[in-house]
Amino acid sequence: MSSRKASAGLIRAINDRLALDLMIELGPISRAQLVERTGLAKPTVAELLERLLEAGLVTEAGQAGEGRSGPNARTYGVIADRAHVAGVELRATEVHAVVADITGRTAGAAVIVTRPKDNSILLVRDAVAEAASKAGLTVDDLRCVVVGTPGIVDPATGDMAFSSDLPSWHHGSLTQLREELRRQVVFENEVNLSALAEHLVGAARDRDDFALLTLGSGVGMGLVLGGRLRRGSGGGAGEVGYLPLHGATLQRIHRRSGLYKGGFQGLAGSRAVLALAREHDVRGRTVPDVLRDGGQDFLAEVAGRIAVGIVAVCAVVDPGLVVLTGEVGRVCGPLIARIEAEVAELAPLRVRLVTSAVEGNSVLRGAVLMALEAVRDELYGPRR
Repeated sequence: MSSRKASAGLIRAINDRLALDLMIELGPISRAQLVERTGLAKPTVAELLERLLEAGLVTEAGQAGEGRSGPNARTYGVIADRAHVAGVELRATEVHAVVADITGRTAGAAVIVTRPKDNSILLVRDAVAEAASKAGLTVDDLRCVVVGTPGIVDPATGDMAFSSDLPSWHHGSLTQLREELRRQVVFENEVNLSALAEHLVGAARDRDDFALLTLGSGVGMGLVLGGRLRRGSGGGAGEVGYLPLHGATLQRIHRRSGLYKGGFQGLAGSRAVLALAREHDVRGRTVPDVLRDGGQDFLAEVAGRIAVGIVAVCAVVDPGLVVLTGEVGRVCGPLIARIEAEVAELAPLRVRLVTSAVEGNSVLRGAVLMALEAVRDELYGPRR
């Protein structure tokens, strides 16, 4: 008898979460639309709506169409301000923070300019507080804060393991920030958050296997295999900037500063592309400038450099799809055919290349999405 009750309760929880996810995805929805979208019987949909209304998770949002009346014409939507989350991107020069409601709608945002000796903990705290204030909230109103950070996050502790760009951002920072905010705080590598955004709302949506390659002032990779973000045993999966590739300068890491100018980063990062442009007498101050105005020899060499790194990655994990992003990657659209052809010449691998399809700041978008997943699971019950 108890097992039958448990099974019935599990089925109700699954149905409720399915309905809530549809309301978040589609906006206010009618009973008839829920029946059509879920395949559930009309009485089952009526019961789950009653449960969700009583729990304070949804509300009546209006009528499905003009001239209609009665229960079947009513629409229902999630209560957006039932919970709020914050996403943060910490850079060497700026801190960006966004506060969103449970639907993912941005309610407030803030940007704080940083200086080299500033305390990163206090900067993140102040950015979150300002974004919350602009949303008409306080930090105490937030259910979860996810911080996108450069460097390596230890998957065992969730704390910082290494960050060359931010000397004040080190082991122990997670505990300190949790004490400052008195909220649930999660650290995640910035490239991993971009990969999460690409997986949920971007060019890799609904794909189980892909790699996101960010090419900019730094070079890194986010890896999704089997539908899961892969961080590695110590959080270092995707640190492809250190790949010792043919044609790249082989250097040692400067242990005190953590600086590294060799490897794939020294071959295909933004500084390397601009330096190569000067060698080819291509004028331009930015990467988009030189890629737009560069000659065929220059573009072929840039494509070849990127292809070498992609082959090295794909020969190990074979993701099938590589999404390019970052200052260099986002403007590589015209080079994709060249890069794919070069990859095909170097290895017997089928690899499709695309540029990022996430609008705006993909790190912030990923941070908000990660926070929302955690809070929705807490409020609505986990997906099954």
